[in-house]
Amino acid sequence: MAFLLAFDAGTGSIRAVLFNENGEQVCVAQQAWTHLPDSNYPGSMNFDYTENWKIIVQCIREVLTKAAISPTSIKAVSATSMREGFVLYDESGREIWACANVDARAGQEVEALKRQNSDLEYKSYKLSGQTFALGAVPRLMWLKNNQPEIYEKVSAITMINDWILYKLSGVLQADPSNGCTTGLFDLTRRNWSDEITDLYDIDKEMFSTVNEAGTVIGHINGNVAKLTGLSEETLVVAGGGDAQLASVGVGAIENGQAIVSGGSFWQQELNIDKPIYDVNSRIRINCHAIQDLWQIETIAFFPGLVVQWFRDSFCDKEVEESKKLGKNFYELMEEKMKDVPAGSYGVIPIFSDVMNYISWRHAAPSFINLSLDPEKSGKHVLFRALQENAAMVTLGNFKIIEEVTGHYPKEIIFAGGASNSKLWTQILADMLGIPVKVPEIKEAAALGTALYAGVGAGIFDNISDVVQKVVKFESVFIPNMEHHQLYQELYKTWRSVYVEQLKLADKKITEHMWRAPGLTI
Repeated sequence: MAFLLAFDAGTGSIRAVLFNENGEQVCVAQQAWTHLPDSNYPGSMNFDYTENWKIIVQCIREVLTKAAISPTSIKAVSATSMREGFVLYDESGREIWACANVDARAGQEVEALKRQNSDLEYKSYKLSGQTFALGAVPRLMWLKNNQPEIYEKVSAITMINDWILYKLSGVLQADPSNGCTTGLFDLTRRNWSDEITDLYDIDKEMFSTVNEAGTVIGHINGNVAKLTGLSEETLVVAGGGDAQLASVGVGAIENGQAIVSGGSFWQQELNIDKPIYDVNSRIRINCHAIQDLWQIETIAFFPGLVVQWFRDSFCDKEVEESKKLGKNFYELMEEKMKDVPAGSYGVIPIFSDVMNYISWRHAAPSFINLSLDPEKSGKHVLFRALQENAAMVTLGNFKIIEEVTGHYPKEIIFAGGASNSKLWTQILADMLGIPVKVPEIKEAAALGTALYAGVGAGIFDNISDVVQKVVKFESVFIPNMEHHQLYQELYKTWRSVYVEQLKLADKKITEHMWRAPGLTI
C-alpha cells in the first residue's frame, strides 16, 4: 500500500500526519512550538526556524516509528501552514529572518504608509485582496527600517509551508493559496504582482517560482533522508494555506460552496470563480488551492479562545465536576444549558465584531443586558450566549458577503473543533437559517494536503475525483426556523449595541479587545 505524509504547521504546533492511499489517517506526531518575542521590538513574534526544524525532524521520526512501514512506501509529502507568516533567505539559501502570523511589530510602518498616500492600501487591496492588517509589506518595511543589514541580504521569500518543503527538497518555491496572503500577489494572475512591488520599491528578485498545489517540485534530498529516515525516492509536492486546504479536506471545491471553520478563530469561506472586491474593503479575498477558484474570507475573532477563557476564569466548579463524572467539560456545560431558551434571556456578549478588514478592531469584551435573576444570568446562560454570539458574528459576516456578491449560501460545511458540539452546530444552523453539514474528518487541513500530495504522485487522477471519494459527512443539522426568526431580531439588537460599545473603545474610554497594527481611529 502507498502512503502520503502531510505536514500541518499551525500557530501553536506542528503535526506530521500519515495517510494511506484511501485517504485514511494512519498515525500522527504532534509537537507544540512557540514563537519568540524580541523585547527590543514590541509586538514582534519571530518564527524560530532553527528549533522548529528540529521539531519537524522529531515528528517525522516518530511517524515512521509508529507506522512501522518502509520509507519507500511513502510516495509523496506536502505541507500546509498558517497563513501570513514567512521566511526570508540570503543568496546562499540560508534563512536569515522569519516571523509568525501573529507578528504585530510593524504598527509604525502601517501609519507611515497611510500618511505617505491615503489611497495606497486600497490600491493594493484592489490588486491583492489584502490590506496592511496581516500582509507582508509593513513587515518588510519594518525590517528595512530597523534591521537594514538583514534586509540588504534578502534574496528570497517563502511562506512557512513552503519553507518546510524547501528544507525537505532544497527547492525554493511558493504557492498561490498561501503566497497571496502576503499582499504581494496579483489575485487574477495568481502570481507575484509587479505593480504592487513597484508601489513599495520591493526587489522582484526575491520572489520564488509559483507552483499550484499538487505540483511536484522535487524529491527528499539525501541529507534529509539520512537525518529523518525518509526515502530519497519520495516526491515533494506543493501544498498551500491551511484554510484553503481545509476547504479541500471537507469537500468545498466547487463554486458557491461555503465553509465555516470553528477553532480559536472562526473563518467563513465562500468559493468564487473570479476575484470580487468589496468597495468598502471589509472582506478578504484569497486564492483557493483549487486552481480556477478564489475564496472570500471573513473572520470572527477568538470564539474558541473566548469559551476557553470563560471556562478558565469562571468554571472551576464545573471543571472539577466534569472530571469526577468522566465527561468532557463542554459536554457537561451543554447538558446544563439544554433548557436555556434561544436568545439566552437577552444576554448580549460583546467580543468579536463583524469583519472590517480595512479598519479592523473589536470593542472591549463584556456581557450586556444581564438579569439579576440568577436563573437567567448563571454560567449556563452565559455559556450559551457565547455560543450564540459566535454564530451571530458568522451571520453578520455572511450578510456582508451577500451584500458584496449577491450570494447567500444554501448550506454550509462546518469543520474544526467547534463542530464536535451538537448544540453549537444546531445554534449555527438556526442562526443562519440553512442546513449545516458536519464532515467525518473535522481537522481537515492535513487531509487536503495529503490528497494533493497523492495527486502529485499520480495516486489520484485529480483532486475533484478523490475528494468525492474520500470526504464523507456524519450529520446534517436542519435549522429551526422559529429560532431563526428570533435570531434575526436579536442580531439587529446586537449590532446596535456593538456599534455603541465600539465607540467607547475608539474614544479610549474602554480598551479594544484587538486592533490591527498601525490602525488609527
